[in-house]
Amino acid sequence: MKKIISTKNAPAAIGPYSQAVEANGTLYISGQIPMNPATGKLVEADITTQTEQVMKNIEAILTEAGYSFKDVIKSTCLLSTMENFGGMNDVYSKYYPENPPARAAFAVKELPLSVLVEIETIAVK
Repeated sequence: MKKIISTKNAPAAIGPYSQAVEANGTLYISGQIPMNPATGKLVEADITTQTEQVMKNIEAILTEAGYSFKDVIKSTCLLSTMENFGGMNDVYSKYYPENPPARAAFAVKELPLSVLVEIETIAVK
């Protein structure tokens, strides 16, 4: 059975998608961008500040669904340029100090609202 997950502690979906969907013990979190849910505005700063906001958004959704970063099995990190990989990786690694999930990271031509990073996440209980 499919369950839609939504929290006010992460940015609302800005299109025809859900923040997250849980099905059969697996949580699929839509790509998160560095938007502050309290202000509804983008965090327009460097890659480390933007990645920190993205990870906070992911954490809020995980928490709402009853999961934690320990349950994450796969992440996909989209970057505006591979030059941002190191800064993103520095922040990302703080959230997974042990047994990090599988991950793909690559640069794309353009991200929504011209952000520097977007991360989607899959977690399993």
